[in-house]
Amino acid sequence: MSGKVADSLNEIIVSNRCMTGEVARVISAVAKGDLSQRMVLEIDGRPVKGEFLRIAKIVNPMVDQLSSLETNEKLEEKVRLLSAQKEEIEAKNREVELAKKALEEKARQLALTSKYKSQFLANMSHELRTPLNSLLILAKVLQQNLEGNLTKKQIDYVETVHSSGSDLLALINEILDMSKIESGMITVESGVLEFSELRDYLDRIFRQVALDRGLEFRISLAEDLPKSLLTDAKRCQQVLKNLLSNAFKFTERGSVTLTIGPAPKNGVYDNPALQSAETVLSFSVLDTGVGIPPDKRRIIFEAFQQADMTTSRKYGGTGLGLTISREIAKILGGEIRVEGGEQGGALFTLLLPASYVSVEPQSPAEEVKSEFIPPMPRAEASPATCVEQAPAVSEVKDDRENVGLGDKVLLIVEGDPHCARIMLKSARKAGFKGLVAQRGDGAITIARKARPDGIMLDINLPDMNGCRVLDLLKHHHSTRHIPVHVLSAIGDQGRLARLYRMGALACLRKPATKKGLSRTLTSLKDFIDRKLKKLLIIEDNDVRREAIAQFVGGDDIGVTTVSTGAEALKALQRETYDCMVLDLSLSDMTGFTLLDKVRKDASLRRLPVVVYTSKELSPHEEARLKNLAESVVITDAQSPETLLEETSLYLHRSEANMPDDKRRLIEKIRQEDPGLENKTVLIVDDDVRNIFALTCLLEQHKAKILNSESGKGALEILQGTPSIDIVLMDVMMPDMDGYETMRAIRKIAGLRRLPIIALTAKALKGDRAKCLQAGASDYITKPVNIPQLLSMLRMWSR
Repeated sequence: MSGKVADSLNEIIVSNRCMTGEVARVISAVAKGDLSQRMVLEIDGRPVKGEFLRIAKIVNPMVDQLSSLETNEKLEEKVRLLSAQKEEIEAKNREVELAKKALEEKARQLALTSKYKSQFLANMSHELRTPLNSLLILAKVLQQNLEGNLTKKQIDYVETVHSSGSDLLALINEILDMSKIESGMITVESGVLEFSELRDYLDRIFRQVALDRGLEFRISLAEDLPKSLLTDAKRCQQVLKNLLSNAFKFTERGSVTLTIGPAPKNGVYDNPALQSAETVLSFSVLDTGVGIPPDKRRIIFEAFQQADMTTSRKYGGTGLGLTISREIAKILGGEIRVEGGEQGGALFTLLLPASYVSVEPQSPAEEVKSEFIPPMPRAEASPATCVEQAPAVSEVKDDRENVGLGDKVLLIVEGDPHCARIMLKSARKAGFKGLVAQRGDGAITIARKARPDGIMLDINLPDMNGCRVLDLLKHHHSTRHIPVHVLSAIGDQGRLARLYRMGALACLRKPATKKGLSRTLTSLKDFIDRKLKKLLIIEDNDVRREAIAQFVGGDDIGVTTVSTGAEALKALQRETYDCMVLDLSLSDMTGFTLLDKVRKDASLRRLPVVVYTSKELSPHEEARLKNLAESVVITDAQSPETLLEETSLYLHRSEANMPDDKRRLIEKIRQEDPGLENKTVLIVDDDVRNIFALTCLLEQHKAKILNSESGKGALEILQGTPSIDIVLMDVMMPDMDGYETMRAIRKIAGLRRLPIIALTAKALKGDRAKCLQAGASDYITKPVNIPQLLSMLRMWSR
């Protein structure tokens, strides 16, 4: 019994010790701020009881209460903090809102400033270019000295005036270029640039400069250089011309060297486009000139800055060239570096990726066309406008490296690489070696250099109208004889007739089938292979008939002569002719009747007809003739030179194979430009200096000139003079400007198709689109490029 009592006492002692320990542990934790501790309610898996349980039920709730009180205090503290944060955030939001409004106001002011700046530049461009226009035109007219009444010294004076005016124009263009760069208006027109062509282009420009300054000029192409690069050819040329111009300007003795080759592998570049490019190309311009001090090599790229900015500086210039070049290089994905040459002078290096890649996807530039007699509307590049769909390619690999002696060469002028690839494939099947040009300017360069046997010319090109390309080809002695087959998405008979009158051999409507393209190429090859071209002369006067045959004939021309309309019809049924010379006064029928009969035969409808008559034709008779044949040209019997020139055009005669006396006659008639003879041109310009200058220029080409100094006056003249062939319209005039005048003209019945060439001195982005939307047929900037203006006038007045 006493043992049991002892065990119970022992158990009580142990329980009290545990209870005391637990109470001490919990109190100690609470004292330290730890309110997570509680007295245990089980020991060794057995629930506590008795006094331990009673004490635990007292202590644990007390700790719970303390914990609850602390939590509430913390919550209250958190609420106070959140309230303070809320007030702070609201205050910051108010500050952000005020800053946003301030930024919006600044953005509005910047936009307004930019607008005013653009307006100022446009007006400045107009005010400077307008007097320059008349100055350069008149200087050029005097420089030609067609009347032969100027002395050699006087011509030198005029050349100095023209040169100074051209320098001033270059300065204006630099300022406009800088403005376009700053406003992000520079766009990249990516295309293939061949290094051989770039070398020849730069050599032509700077070879004479080097000779005049007594300097050695070298252009070196590395052996491992690829054949071409993909970039904006004009912008790349602009940068290189600037670097070379500077090199020559600052070099008095020694040499200037341009070296083109691949840049070292694993180079470090500032432009990310160069870092990611598979191949980087280096264009290094090294001179032996004055050099650039190291401390000046950074500032020379800043606008209007030069290494020597003193008032007594030796070298001229605005200090814009390198700034523009650096920014263009960045736009092309490259950069420009400068360092000192090993033997003095300076070394400028242009680094470009071998293939230009746009930094961000760019939508195609908006192609705006006049809804009134557009040259040829541009179609979307799609399988429908080609023959079949081809894989997308960045450049077309043609046969220029594989042309051998005796190969038939076809130049394909097509802006869309899909279509160009397909046409090249078809040309090879037809037995041609193919050259491809995707721009009009490149096509003209290749044609004059390579002298292809034939040309396939798409009217819709990215840089210029295909009609202008055709006109320039047919007005240059080295390409005039090359047969040109035109491709067009437009089937309008009036426009096709214009192409035939300009000298096109034939026209193919797009989209073309494979079979149609193959048939066209076969026909073109047959024409090229047939060395003897056939001419039919219809003249009832025996003496004149034989004289014409002798005058226009030659070893390369098979001439058939007949005296009546009936004989002509029989001859046309027997064989195919390439051109026909017709006198309107025949013994058995009039020339009109003969042409009407010929027109009924579909195979003869496009036969070129040169009407050679001494009869004065009325406007009604001229219109009737042009309606009877798609390619009819009327020449005066008193002008046999014109007859020779027109027949050689339609027979595709090479001037190189003609006798010297006939070649000189054609050259003389081309200088006089009979394409404008007796054409009535209305000049609309509020500046009498421009009217006078343009009148002097066009009267030299025997055009008839009317003029008006206002839009309202132009409308009155047009309504009272139905014989006007073409209008030259200045766009910036007081009261009624050129845009409003053109819109008014297009509302007049009978004038919707009147050719109007807009003249503008603004030369800013969007001007061309604005002119065409207002109703212009074409657009040219002041000061006008005279050959370009004459080409436009010929093209639109035919």
